Amino acid sequence: MVRILIVEDDLRLANMLRLGLEEEGFGVDLVDNGEEALAAATATPFDLVTVDVMLPGSIDGFAVCAGLRRRRIRTPVLMLTSRDAVEDRVRGLEAGADDYLVKPFAFVEFLARLRALARRHLEDRSSVLQSGTLSLDTAARELRVNGRPIKLTSKELAILEYLMHHPRRVLSRSQIEEHVWNYDLQSGSNLVDVYMGRLRRKLSAGNAADHIVTLRGMGYRFDPTPECESTSGGPESA
Repeated sequence: MVRILIVEDDLRLANMLRLGLEEEGFGVDLVDNGEEALAAATATPFDLVTVDVMLPGSIDGFAVCAGLRRRRIRTPVLMLTSRDAVEDRVRGLEAGADDYLVKPFAFVEFLARLRALARRHLEDRSSVLQSGTLSLDTAARELRVNGRPIKLTSKELAILEYLMHHPRRVLSRSQIEEHVWNYDLQSGSNLVDVYMGRLRRKLSAGNAADHIVTLRGMGYRFDPTPECESTSGGPESA
């Protein structure tokens, strides 16, 4: 799942964008001012940020973008504004924005620009993640194992997508939780384990559960070729 921070003080527009993006499988957090935007983006590894140029307080959208880049936060930024002068667009890009969209805009264009930005930092820009018998279409939100569709919830899909984008890398429970759930979620300590158990049980229907390895005290790892990995010492099933 792609996780996005929307920085917008127009509550009606912000909620409309959130609803539309959540229907498309995005994880969305909202803030309405520059101070909260910088705090949220510093504390949480978002995949995308959209920021309105005109924000209340002393930190406008240009300053938010520049502040992110000063903090070495490389998250792609889409700036939203009703000001379409060339100098404003240039100023936004020079502040570190990756793209610029003028209001009013069609949601389909907004969505297309976000998806394009989300793919830019990936080595594989295809919407289909393939690993052995697993095929996850992130655009269609569909998993197939040996050609058979496996029905997953949105959170299960998000966890699997996150793991598959980081093969052979150990991801801690807190990393998974921060990526998949909202910024303000107060979760239980075993939330990730519960969902991982559900995901593994569904994958077991296609004999694909061994792709997910639990490392005690560390987290989880996705193995693209589990049959080639040693099962002795360390990893355990959840």
